[in-house]
Amino acid sequence: MLKNYDAERLRKLDVAHHLPAHSSYAEHQRSGGNRIITRAQGSTIYDIDGHKMLDGMAGLWCVNAGYGREELAKVAHDQMLELPFYNTLFKTVTPPAVELAAKLAEKLGGNLQHIFFNNSGSEANDTAYRLARYYWILKGEPQRTVFIARTNAYHGTTVLGAALGGMSYMHKQHGTPIADIEHIQQPYPFGEGFGEDEEAFATRAANALEERILQVGPERVAAFIGDPVLGAGGAIIPPAGYWPSIDAICKKYGILYISDEVICGFGRLGEWFGFQHYGTKPDIVCMAKGLSSGYIPVSATAVSSEIVETLRASDEEWTHGYTYSGHPVACAVALKNVEILEQERLVERTRTDTGPYLAKALERLRGHRHVGEARNLGLIGAVEIVAEKGTNRRCGTSQSSGVPVRDACIRRGLMVRAVRDSIVFSPPLIITHEEIDFMVDTIRAALDEATPELEQRS
Repeated sequence: MLKNYDAERLRKLDVAHHLPAHSSYAEHQRSGGNRIITRAQGSTIYDIDGHKMLDGMAGLWCVNAGYGREELAKVAHDQMLELPFYNTLFKTVTPPAVELAAKLAEKLGGNLQHIFFNNSGSEANDTAYRLARYYWILKGEPQRTVFIARTNAYHGTTVLGAALGGMSYMHKQHGTPIADIEHIQQPYPFGEGFGEDEEAFATRAANALEERILQVGPERVAAFIGDPVLGAGGAIIPPAGYWPSIDAICKKYGILYISDEVICGFGRLGEWFGFQHYGTKPDIVCMAKGLSSGYIPVSATAVSSEIVETLRASDEEWTHGYTYSGHPVACAVALKNVEILEQERLVERTRTDTGPYLAKALERLRGHRHVGEARNLGLIGAVEIVAEKGTNRRCGTSQSSGVPVRDACIRRGLMVRAVRDSIVFSPPLIITHEEIDFMVDTIRAALDEATPELEQRS
């Protein structure tokens, strides 16, 4: 039964009491409150005014299995009745946490056989950071304190996560630069390698890591962290050859390689994890979002056997963990979610069916006068908005050309995200061919609608 909400009352309460994430609170007040989403089914969301939208963002890169999964609600209900909570701090554990750890180890493969549970992607990356630092202390190399990440990368919004990320505006606003965190160029062919040979750009972008390692001193570098595709940075897909080179450089200098799979994990790129698509071998893997398809907060940090053996060789306690690490309800839901992805072969479908279908559909946008590039890998992608076809010149200098196109998409029944001068999307893995066609055709119509404003800016 659908609930009968009082829209006016909720909007007033939203402005009066609710502080939304990543928001201008002045704009929040001026607008009279945010769009209120009340229900969802499949790949479709509905707001309080009855406006129906295809969710081209899968919530926030996360609802991989789609909305309305009764089996996930049921397993949460059953687990809450049996054991709603117990911690993992007092030499205790619950069955769902053990089962989920084993299942994730199976999907990760290789020597990534050990799992630490957290509650969010930010916490998963915090755990990776603290673990890497502790590992080098135990190895007798406490001077290895430098972490290297990429410009424009996003690794969360905790103090540490924001510092690891390469979002300069976040650093400026929060004063989050932390000592010994370095940033190198992003592997952004359209933005930073336009017109350059792809192989040459891949080499140049990867060599930036080696150059920085040598600059700060290899003996001081603890780890490199990167997401396989820079999601929040704009669905930036590295050129072929980039990741194998990064992996080789990490191994050459004996530094840890951390793969942030918070967005790319659980089928987004057509493999269970993004590093598997690129054929690399990380030492630590961070995951969240698609782990439970967003149905409940849960994240995990996978750790190599070599690191765990170093921990086990010490009698010292690792003083890290959360009240809700390995929460039984969260783990039960995540375990069932992975089962759904397996049974419906959604990962394989992304690789062999919907991902290629999306790539073909995006070809319809490439002739548009304001489309510089339309790209995807699996079910993540972006449309670059330019002032002039055949260039990467932007419409004005504000880096916000995506906003009018995004707003036109939403009015037409498609939820997507604007990142600077691009439109990004990452729909649920259950998306159909018809829904992909609607998404692509709506983006084109929105580009047409926004053309007068884009040209005025140019």
